[in-house]
Amino acid sequence: MSKRLSAIVFILAGVTLALHLYAGRHYGYFVDELYNLALARHLDWGYVDVAPMIGLIGRIEVILFGESLTAIRLFPALAGAAKVVLAALIARELGGGRFAQALAALCCLLAPGLLALDHFLNVNSFEPVFWMICALLVIRIIRTGNHRLWVWFGLTAGLGLENKHSMLIFGFGLIAGLLLTSERKQLFNRWLLIGGAIAFLLFLPNLIWNIQHHFPFLELQRNIRADNRNVSLSLLTFFGEETLAMLPLSLPIWIAGLWWLFRGPYRALAWAWVITAALILLMNPRIYYLFPAFPLLFAAGAIPCEQIRIRWVKPVYCTLMVLLGALLAPTLIPLLPPETYIRYAEVTHLQQPRLENHKLGPLPQLFADQFGWEEMVVAVARIYNNLPADIRPRTAIFGQNYGQAGAIDLFGPRYGLPPAISGHQNYYLWGPRGYTGESMIVMGDRKERLEQLFASVQFGAYVAHPYAMPYEHIGIYYCQGLKHPLAEIWPKIKNWH
Repeated sequence: MSKRLSAIVFILAGVTLALHLYAGRHYGYFVDELYNLALARHLDWGYVDVAPMIGLIGRIEVILFGESLTAIRLFPALAGAAKVVLAALIARELGGGRFAQALAALCCLLAPGLLALDHFLNVNSFEPVFWMICALLVIRIIRTGNHRLWVWFGLTAGLGLENKHSMLIFGFGLIAGLLLTSERKQLFNRWLLIGGAIAFLLFLPNLIWNIQHHFPFLELQRNIRADNRNVSLSLLTFFGEETLAMLPLSLPIWIAGLWWLFRGPYRALAWAWVITAALILLMNPRIYYLFPAFPLLFAAGAIPCEQIRIRWVKPVYCTLMVLLGALLAPTLIPLLPPETYIRYAEVTHLQQPRLENHKLGPLPQLFADQFGWEEMVVAVARIYNNLPADIRPRTAIFGQNYGQAGAIDLFGPRYGLPPAISGHQNYYLWGPRGYTGESMIVMGDRKERLEQLFASVQFGAYVAHPYAMPYEHIGIYYCQGLKHPLAEIWPKIKNWH
């Protein structure tokens, strides 16, 4: 086993970081970033739809660097670079030499799905880091018998749970994998109990928050399944999309990795992967739910690839991977200006996989959701600032979703706007902020419905950025005289979807 990581690994990590820092200069804030920045202003031990760490990460970035796009995307970009290095570390721990380390790192760099998620502030960018560290620790425990490492496993798993609850799935897969093999002996020691206690204590504040709020995340998941928002995928379609998202030329590598793990001393990791994938498939998943599990297979698959004796195969195959990765990258990460991307997609016939059953405009959803937000805020500001001075303090600004509300909260202060209210996700828990409903600016609702709720409804503006998602082409209305107190009808406003 090579003691030092290959220098190429750090070069590849640097390339990953540079790509993310360069991309996006022709785009704006992604819808989830608007919400995550709102969470950063309301630190808590839990949120309706995510674990609490993303709020803390956002707060740290804002304090250190500000709220610019480059500032809030630095940590996700660093997480992307960290995955490249961690994949190489796992390959080294499995016995891989310098080529295996470099190949594992290259697979992580070129995987379009990982590139896409590492480009903006979101929980999914950090999730694979925790999974990979846990896998690395289990491999080392098996290889060395050093049970004290379970303490570090517990620490990593606990922090991973505070980032995203799916850490439970991978943690269960790892423990089940050990139970299904002769490595079950690793489980019967006090260090595992200590590690488990650490993980539980780290997760406990979020667990208590969920108990106090009646597990809103579970209610949210039921609602999502009921309204068929997510694109439904068959088993073959799901793994077909995974193959595209991980780069088609990486398929032989990660398949070889699963086979290699099953045949060797680390078959517990193979079972962990299979069990994790099976549990995720039962959830009617989005394709990115399984992304964090692939770097382990990249690292394992790099081991048999390193043993190929035909000299020209390895450099030629890696070159082809780089060329294909370069072809696919502009479809998942905003490297090209919108107009150029549209022409590129027309020529190559390459498109992002669909995540939700929404009507699309000229851009795919991951790109479209980065347009139109400030223009919408400007339109709201014109209405708000034209109100009499004594009415403005009593005027609530209501958004149908966390993107609209988050945009008001981010851009609004420069236009003199107060924080928004909404019934969507955690905005519902923040409540009506003392507004009564006597004066409201409502974004994205139908005039007919508003007239049933208010004594007076006036059309204010229509916003429709050509690159934004069609459902964000909305009317904005000024409403007066809510027929029932806002606090009284607030429970009916809840929108957990």
